[in-house]
Amino acid sequence: MDNSGKAAEAMALLAEAERKVKNSQSFFSGLFGGSSKIEEACEIYARAANMFKMVKNWSAAGNAFCQAAQLHLQLQNKHDAATCFVDAGNAFKKADPQEAINCLMRAIEIYTDMGRFTIAAKHHISIAEIYETELVDIDKAIAHYEQSADYYKGEESNSSANKCLLKVAGYAAQLEQYQKAVDIYEQVGTSAMDSPLLKYSAKDYFFKAALCHFCIDMLNAKLAVQKYEELFPAFSESRECKLMKKLLEAHEEQNVDGYTEAVKEYDAISRLDQWLTTMLLRIKKTIQGDEEDLR
Repeated sequence: MDNSGKAAEAMALLAEAERKVKNSQSFFSGLFGGSSKIEEACEIYARAANMFKMVKNWSAAGNAFCQAAQLHLQLQNKHDAATCFVDAGNAFKKADPQEAINCLMRAIEIYTDMGRFTIAAKHHISIAEIYETELVDIDKAIAHYEQSADYYKGEESNSSANKCLLKVAGYAAQLEQYQKAVDIYEQVGTSAMDSPLLKYSAKDYFFKAALCHFCIDMLNAKLAVQKYEELFPAFSESRECKLMKKLLEAHEEQNVDGYTEAVKEYDAISRLDQWLTTMLLRIKKTIQGDEEDLR
């Protein structure tokens, strides 16, 4: 069947579902099992939605899933309603990001009401990602990552919570909310150093925390590096700690060339990502006689 045929079939299914809903509201249906007609309508709406997905009519698919979700709510089928709202959200992601968020929020309301906080947390991440990539509203993305972390913590899923918090810290630092970023990096770093599996990544979190301290004030950074070395002796031997000490020294001497050289040496072995580059440039600009580039 070609696309126009599938689209026509999907429209026919919508009309059939609407008829069933209308019939379920008649007097006789009320006496003789109107709810079974609504159940049938739910299934038909879902079939129509999937048919619309096949022809990539994402808005129509999202709307059909929403209709199914509303009927499931009418029947008190909460779990099925939430699933349909998620399906609607996933369809709308491709056509209308704001509508996708509305549908996912409806699903989250149902899941939290049912005590399914892990699933709710997962959908908060989906919303955060839409705000990150589609709507580019970082403050809202941060809020949803924080909510997700809260739900994961409540369910003792600490590693999932930490993943969300690290997202928050990265954005907070970019928005110059350095203290908030420091608190998260220190918290995640401290919990990582106690785990045999995560121990290696602790140095990265302490490094990022130290850079955020450096953006606030050089003395802050110096004291932070000392604190992290005492807290986590392996940090002293890391390339990140050695780089921090060179940067502090160059900053103290107002030596732009020394600062740039130290960054170059580090970058030759461990490539700098966008976040590190941004932070290192911000610190470099506080040295007098600075020129714009790191390398």
